[in-house]
Amino acid sequence: MSDLFKINVDGKEIEVPKSYTLMQACEEAGAEIPRFCYHERLSVAGNCRMCLVEWEGAPKPIASCAQTVGDMRPNRDGSAPNIRTKGPYVEKARNGVMEFLLINHPLDCPICDQGGECDLQDQAVAYGRSGSRYEENKRAVEDKNMGPLVKTIMTRCIQCTRCVRFVAEVGGVEEIGMISRGESAEITTYLEKNLTSELSGNVIDLCPVGALTSKPYAFNARPWELRKTSSVDVMDAMGASIRVDAKGDGVMRIMPEVNEDINEEWLSDKSRFVWDGLARQRLDKPYVRVDGRLKPASWGEAFEAVKAALSKPAEKIGVVAGDLIEVEQAKAALDLFRSLGIQNTDCRPAGAKYGTDGVREHYILNPTLAGVEEADALLLVGVNPRTEAAVWNARIRKTWLWADLKVALIGDAADLTYDYTHLGNSADALNKAETAEFLKGAKRPMIVLGEGALVRDDGDAVLAAAIKLANETGAIADDWAGFGVLHNAAGRVGALDTGFVPGEGGEATAGILGGGMETIVLLGADEVDLSKTAGATVIYVGSHGDAGASRADVILPSAAYTEMTATFVNTEGRVQVTSRAVQPKGEAREGWAIFRALSDVMGKTLPYDTVDALREGLRENEAFAGIGYAPGAAGAEALKAVPEGAGSLSSAPFKPVIGDFYLTNPIARASKTMAECSALATALDTPVAAE
Repeated sequence: MSDLFKINVDGKEIEVPKSYTLMQACEEAGAEIPRFCYHERLSVAGNCRMCLVEWEGAPKPIASCAQTVGDMRPNRDGSAPNIRTKGPYVEKARNGVMEFLLINHPLDCPICDQGGECDLQDQAVAYGRSGSRYEENKRAVEDKNMGPLVKTIMTRCIQCTRCVRFVAEVGGVEEIGMISRGESAEITTYLEKNLTSELSGNVIDLCPVGALTSKPYAFNARPWELRKTSSVDVMDAMGASIRVDAKGDGVMRIMPEVNEDINEEWLSDKSRFVWDGLARQRLDKPYVRVDGRLKPASWGEAFEAVKAALSKPAEKIGVVAGDLIEVEQAKAALDLFRSLGIQNTDCRPAGAKYGTDGVREHYILNPTLAGVEEADALLLVGVNPRTEAAVWNARIRKTWLWADLKVALIGDAADLTYDYTHLGNSADALNKAETAEFLKGAKRPMIVLGEGALVRDDGDAVLAAAIKLANETGAIADDWAGFGVLHNAAGRVGALDTGFVPGEGGEATAGILGGGMETIVLLGADEVDLSKTAGATVIYVGSHGDAGASRADVILPSAAYTEMTATFVNTEGRVQVTSRAVQPKGEAREGWAIFRALSDVMGKTLPYDTVDALREGLRENEAFAGIGYAPGAAGAEALKAVPEGAGSLSSAPFKPVIGDFYLTNPIARASKTMAECSALATALDTPVAAE
């Protein structure tokens, strides 16, 4: 029996799968169907009725989003059913629906932030009447408090329930619902509480009217005033596709772009709302510490101070790269410091030992972010994807919800928004029989390690044990590389690919910051322990005045990710390029340019004068040869090799690597919005004593 169904749409006969909705079939035939409640990534609600079409022979118009093609009957003569998506009958039906939708909708388009990109405006132009026959007073609905991110004007709500379905199905926290019936129906959060999902900002994009808008962005700009720049997010290691909207020299908002391989069309709240941190606490000129106080200086004076600090013995100089370092800066810095004989360089957190064996497959997410949809068993080791890669966590939930993915966790038992089997909290659980048993029955098992599993004393042993387990359970096969590492820092994989690890005889991060160095260079490294660096001269290269800058003796200001065209490599090993949306602040310069200029001062001039020439050199490394694709399972053979001499597994519990989701980097800590979210999350976590 065929899985295809013939249907006649506006006189054009097509064949579509029986699982298609009538709306999908009509769009396949080239018809345009208006809608408010329907969204291709959410379940079907069928409650706005805007998508009405005419089915010849049916007694009334059909809601095309809720009608499955396979359930339709052919005509009496056996021919394909006839559907009309235009004509007087359909137009009249849609006009009636639009009139109902506008009965209570306020006429406040001039002050509505949705103006200019509002589905209701657009469709009212196409299907609205010139006047209303409704003479009663419009009803009003009280606005709801949904926290510091989502602004609500609920009188505008048309009850499409997209937000309700999103937080329940994608976000995994059922915090929004509809109460009452008929004209009294309204959308609200339960008990008027704030949204706690890390993805709550996506309801702003989903809302087809101005009921849910961005609270930080409110009244800042109109969409036609903004310059729109496609770029890449750096708040985690996923590399989500984003659009940076700027006005003048300021970033006004950040929105997701569709990328099926990475973020689908979602974005985490930190990535979306961190933009106000781009203008606060900025380092916009060089500083040099004089008599215990940082004082503004010229670039020449700052470089002279750096030259003096770098004239110390090479073995007494250490360089630590931070979480947000771009590839060009890592490459230029490494070239300069190696030319000075400095081997103490590292881009990994203290305690990490991975990335030095030359096997790239041992530190990237080989099965890819989208690959979890092909897996049928997922083992998470020392990782909390809800805080380390919130959008990927939604993809895991989607696969668990719709494709029966089994999930197991070794590590801290957190709420991940889906059910999982907790196999233990320490690394020795990798050797338990039940762990192997969980994976062995699966056709495509997947093992994912997090930073929390690799920055321990037994990090080498955890990596070796996980690869050994992957080999034994079929997670690594000829057509499936089901083992990978989920990083949480955007700059980590790119820096590892450039070779930013200790050179021969060099110290790692813990050794560099352990108290033995005379000069320490921090490349945006703020998430490190600087308590033992009291006797050293600290040079800080970065964009924000955070922990590293407050400890620094010399500050060289660099551009933020929205202010440069720069290369990043995401956790899958996918090479991506950001785009400059605004100019760097004040005298700040791109990271690679700072080290190119410094190399002149040091008498070790680097062999490239432009960023294009630098990238030509980068492309000699095959990891940077292509842009935009993930290597995926191509490296299965290299991946099978188990690292030797790794030692034994410890029974010490895994610790979460992210304490506060909203404050993980200098840009986020400079953001007023993120500070509000953090305070709210902390307050919600604090138990309230019974009265």
